[in-house]
Amino acid sequence: MSGASSQTTSYSVPSGVLGLRGPVAKPAPGTLPLRGDLAHMALAGRHLAAHYVIPNSRTAGDAGADFLMAPREDADIVFSLNAGDLIEVLDTEGDWAWGCIGPDGPSGYCKLSSLAPEATDS
Repeated sequence: MSGASSQTTSYSVPSGVLGLRGPVAKPAPGTLPLRGDLAHMALAGRHLAAHYVIPNSRTAGDAGADFLMAPREDADIVFSLNAGDLIEVLDTEGDWAWGCIGPDGPSGYCKLSSLAPEATDS
């Protein structure tokens, strides 16, 4: 995927009292940024998760970034980003990040080393 030119997101975060009404179909892995333990904040009110996360915007590094179905190097590729493309990181553990393009997905795991360094305040 390519074409990300901004480090900002443009979606609305739910407000007010949130609740689910009736069963919701579980999305296929690699689609919505939703796991059993956490989900993208914009999915609150549509999908149930233990925690909702406001994403940290990052960009793919100079070599781009492959996003995988699982945090393993032999996992299937869900999507690929070109250098500088925007990713919304929702979780990190060890050498891996779990993120998405936006609240409507796709989502996947990538090596933290494939992302550009975070900007620092000076």
